[in-house]
Amino acid sequence: MNAFTRLPDLALRTYGGSVVAANDESFAEREALIRPGPAEFRPHTFGAKGQVYDGWETRRRREAGHDWAIVRLGMPGVVRGVVVDTAWFRGNYPPYASVEACAAEGHPAPEELDGWVEIVPKSPLRGDATHEFAVTDPRRFTHVRLNIFPDGGVARLRVHGRVVPDPAFLHGLTVDLAALENGGFVTACSDEFYSSPNNVLAPGLARNQAEGWETARRRDGGNDWLVVALAGPGRIAVAEIDTANLKFNAPGWASLTGIDTGRAPQPDDGQAPPPDDDAWFPLLPKTRLQPDTRHRFRLDDDRRVTHVRLDIFPDGGLARLRLPGTLIA
Repeated sequence: MNAFTRLPDLALRTYGGSVVAANDESFAEREALIRPGPAEFRPHTFGAKGQVYDGWETRRRREAGHDWAIVRLGMPGVVRGVVVDTAWFRGNYPPYASVEACAAEGHPAPEELDGWVEIVPKSPLRGDATHEFAVTDPRRFTHVRLNIFPDGGVARLRVHGRVVPDPAFLHGLTVDLAALENGGFVTACSDEFYSSPNNVLAPGLARNQAEGWETARRRDGGNDWLVVALAGPGRIAVAEIDTANLKFNAPGWASLTGIDTGRAPQPDDGQAPPPDDDAWFPLLPKTRLQPDTRHRFRLDDDRRVTHVRLDIFPDGGLARLRLPGTLIA
C-alpha cells in the first residue's frame, strides 16, 4: 500500500465531494464512485438494466471515443495519489484509465471547467482489482476527471492528498483551526488500530463509530494521543471533544496541550513536534468525559499555537475534535 493512501480522500462524498457530470451512466450511477467504504456486491440481483453493481458503469461502446466522469473535490488540495478500484467488475471493467485535474475559482458548472492537466497517464487496469497511482504534480486542484477507455465499470475513485484551503477566504474569520477542510491534519498518533485519527477532523457529524478515531484496548498503563497541525498559527477559543456513538468505549478523560513551533505547519513535514519538548503548554487540563456526548470547553488562553496534542486516558475513541479560533500571522 502506498503511503499516500494514509492521506485524506479529497473526493469522498462525506467530505463534500460530488460527481458533477458523466457522459454515460447507463448501467450504474456515477455517484457510487465516491461513496465511503468498499464496494459491495450481491450476485443474481438483477434490475431493469441488468446485474446491480455498486459502482459507475457505462454502456458498451459501438463507436470511437471513451467515457468520463468529473468529480468536484469536497476539499481542494494537492493530490498525492489516485486509486481506481474495479472491485466486482470482472467481465465489464475498462482496460485502461487516465485522470486529469483542474483548478477553478468559485462555483463553475461542469461545462465551464477548463485548463485540464493529466496527473495519471493512460494506464492498464485489471478486473476486480485496486490500482494505485502516485501523483507528483505540486499544484492545487479543485476537480478531477476520470477517463476510462473505451467503456466499462469502476467501483470507486479515491483522490488522496493534502488539503489546501483558500487563505484569503479564512482570513479574519473564526474557523475550526483543526478541520481537515481548513488544512488541519494529524502528524502523529499513538494508535490507530480500528480507524484513522484524521477521522476526528473530518467535516460533519460522525454517523457511527467507524467514522471516528478508535484505539485498541491498552494493557500497559499508558495512554493514547494524537498531534494535530493546525490550519495555520492561531489562537484557540473553544475546544470541542465529541464522543458521539461511543457508548461503551469512550475515553474516561482527555487533556489538550499546545505548542508554537515558530512557523506555519507544513503538510509535508512528516514530523510532529517532540512530545517531550518543554515548549508544550496546557490548554485543557485532564478532564472527565462522558460517553456519547458533545463536550465544549472555553479556552481562556491567547497564546499563539501551531500544533495541539490531544491525550485520551487510557484509550478508546472520539468522534470529532473541533478547535474554533482565529488565524494570526
